[in-house]
Amino acid sequence: MRKEEENLPIGSFARVAGVNVETIRFYQRMGLLRKPDRPYGTIRRYGKADIARVKFVKAAQRLGFSLDEIGQLLKLEDGTHCSEVAELAGQRLADVRTRLADLTRMEEALSKLVSECSGQKGQVSCPLIATLHCC
Repeated sequence: MRKEEENLPIGSFARVAGVNVETIRFYQRMGLLRKPDRPYGTIRRYGKADIARVKFVKAAQRLGFSLDEIGQLLKLEDGTHCSEVAELAGQRLADVRTRLADLTRMEEALSKLVSECSGQKGQVSCPLIATLHCC
């Protein structure tokens, strides 16, 4: 990271971190990001470590971790809790696999219904609508 990424006011910090100011404040309220001291008569300043932390949070969110889970990961980030991190990640992976299976079933059902609709031109009753009414 560059030297310009030290001693940043919140707006600049948010921009460099790739989020908005309200996201920074929300992360602070959730305990995911520290609220820096405000020396008398000045504004809070953020640095490289804060930028890295926000980017960590965003990367974990992209992997599907909830903010509570991310908080747990941050508490375990010292490198000595790899088995606990692996357990959290394993739970997330199982959830992703379940959702993928659900999405595959949904895709198959919708694909079948769409093809049935395409083959029923001129019919009064649409197979997709009829299927939704029966369930």
